[in-house]
Amino acid sequence: MREQAVDYHPDLGAAMDLIISAGGKRIRPAMTILIGKMFDAPSDLLLSLATAIEMLHTATLVHDDLIDGALLRRGTPTLNSKWTPGATVLTGDFVFARAAKLASDTESVPVIKLFARALTIIVNGEIVQLLGSKCMADRENYLKRIYAKTASVFETSAQSAALIAGVSNETVEAMRRYGYEIGMAFQIIDDMLAFTAEQATMGKPVGSDLHQGIITLPALNYVERHADDPLAKMLLSGKCLNEDQVNRLIESIRRSDAIRTSHQEAVEYVERGLENLCRLPPTAERFALEELANYIVERKF
Repeated sequence: MREQAVDYHPDLGAAMDLIISAGGKRIRPAMTILIGKMFDAPSDLLLSLATAIEMLHTATLVHDDLIDGALLRRGTPTLNSKWTPGATVLTGDFVFARAAKLASDTESVPVIKLFARALTIIVNGEIVQLLGSKCMADRENYLKRIYAKTASVFETSAQSAALIAGVSNETVEAMRRYGYEIGMAFQIIDDMLAFTAEQATMGKPVGSDLHQGIITLPALNYVERHADDPLAKMLLSGKCLNEDQVNRLIESIRRSDAIRTSHQEAVEYVERGLENLCRLPPTAERFALEELANYIVERKF
């Protein structure tokens, strides 16, 4: 990733170092490499693909932090906390461009198409969230949003790794389903942890999405099961809450079974994902992919 800024403006290299220093779980490239190795994909193409996937994800975070006005990510200052909005946008664009170049290094037109499709889905999802109606307590809308935000990249990672390995269409589809299911679970757990983790750990207020009028699964589960709560009634009718009302609703969600129910839904996604691995040979990579899926629903912030 750092090599992608070599021979360009030195500040781009400094920006890349800052972005990478924020850390991250690197789950997407880990999954890409494990699937590729499981099917004996060429190592050089696999490395290019895994790096492209992580850089695609990283570029979206650069733009997200700017849009959200976030000053910290994982306890590290964001790029937009140090640079102007214009410079931040351009840096995100640069990372997108270098990611696309790495994707093209796989010399696979289907992979390049998947990469372009994933980027289109991500950007469209962000536009919908930014310009769409707030305070929508709608499960279908939520699932579409987390697919665009997160699961689409997991899906692309898994499917692309299988494609460059040259496996059967049936196996490619199984890997795509694996990526989709655990990607959905990953975002559900993130949304759950946004209510259970402490602000000092997250670097942003507890229930920050709800403060922005974005209804995630824990809030959905609460309002669906507590329709007699006046605050739930307001959300179900499409009305936004004021800050005091949001804070009271967050406490109600934290005390309710909405968190546990959300976690169970994530577990069900992971179980469906694992079903796609059961017919594969019992290799070390397959077992690692199973562990990776289970880690997603066991992790703490």
